[in-house]
Amino acid sequence: RSHLEETQKVARRRRFPFPRERSDSTGSSSIYFTASSGATNTDDGESEGGYTTANAESDYDRESERETEEEEDEVSCETVRTARRDSLDLTNEDETQFVVDSSPEEGLGQLLQQADRLHGGDEQEKSEGFQLLLNNKLAYADQKDFLWRLARAHSDMCRLAEDMDEKRSYASEGKEELEIALQKWDQCAECHQWYAVLCGQLAEHESIQKRIQAGYVFKEHIDKAIELQPEDPESYYLLGRWCYQVSHLGWLEKKTASALFEAPPTATVQDALQNFLRVEELSPGFSKAGRVYIAKCYRDLGNNSAAVLWMNLASELPANTKEDAESERELEEMRSV
Repeated sequence: RSHLEETQKVARRRRFPFPRERSDSTGSSSIYFTASSGATNTDDGESEGGYTTANAESDYDRESERETEEEEDEVSCETVRTARRDSLDLTNEDETQFVVDSSPEEGLGQLLQQADRLHGGDEQEKSEGFQLLLNNKLAYADQKDFLWRLARAHSDMCRLAEDMDEKRSYASEGKEELEIALQKWDQCAECHQWYAVLCGQLAEHESIQKRIQAGYVFKEHIDKAIELQPEDPESYYLLGRWCYQVSHLGWLEKKTASALFEAPPTATVQDALQNFLRVEELSPGFSKAGRVYIAKCYRDLGNNSAAVLWMNLASELPANTKEDAESERELEEMRSV
C-alpha cells in the first residue's frame, strides 16, 4: 500500500496545471513585389524536455515526501513557467512582463500604449516591444488590438533580422497570427494592413511567380485597409510603393504575369505619386522614404524642378529606420546624376 501511495504522489507531480501555449507557425504566401522579411521560430518542442527534466528532479528528491500538496503545486507551476520562458529563448521575463494593479481592460490599454511606444523607438526598443507582447500572449491572445500589434512586432523583428531564415520565420509567424485574427475580425483595418505587409515580407526573396501572386494579395488587403480606415497615411504609403514597383516591372515579370493571370497587375508612376502625396496631405513629413519616392516619381515624369524640391524636403527629415537610411543613400545617388 505504501508503494501505491508513493506512485500516486509521483503521478500528481507530473500533471501540468495548464496546457502549453502553441507557438510554432506554418504556412506562407506572398504579396509585395519587393519588401523585407525574418524571425525565429519559437517551437515548443524543446520545452518538452524542459518539463521532463524539471519534474524528474522533483520526483527523486528524497525530501519531497514531507512536502504538502500546496508546496508541490507551487513548485510545479514554477517549473512550467521556467520551461516556457526557456523554450521562447527570451530575455529575463521580469524585464518585459507587463504587470498592472488594475482591471484586465485597463491593463490591456496600458500594455498597448507601451507596445506602441516601443514600436516607435529604436531597434532595441522594437525588440523589447516584441518580447513584451510575446510574454503577455497567454493573457490577451483573444483580443483583436493585441493580436495585430503582435503581428506588427513580428514585422519589426523581420526588418531587424539579418539572417534570411530568421526573416522568413518572423514574417510567417506574424502572418499566421493575422490569419487567425481575420477569421474573427474581418473589418479590422490594421489586421488587413499588417497582413499585407507580412505577406510582402515573405515574398521578398521568392521567385518572380510567387512575388506576382503575392502582389495581388497585397493589393487586396491594402485596398481593404484604406476602405476601412481612409485617413491612415501608412496604408497610402504602402499602396504608393506597390504602384511604383508595379509601374517598373521588367519585361520578364510582365511576361510571367500575363502567362499566369488574365488581368496582370497594372499601375503607373502617376498612381504612385498620388498615393505618396496623399500621405503628405494626411501627415506632413510622415517619412523620409516617402518624400524620396515623391522625388523619384517627379523625376520619372520629367519634372526635375519638383524632384529637386522634394529631394531637399526629404533631406530635412532624420533617418529613423533602415528604410530611411536606404533612402538617404538613394538621395546621394540622385544628386550625383
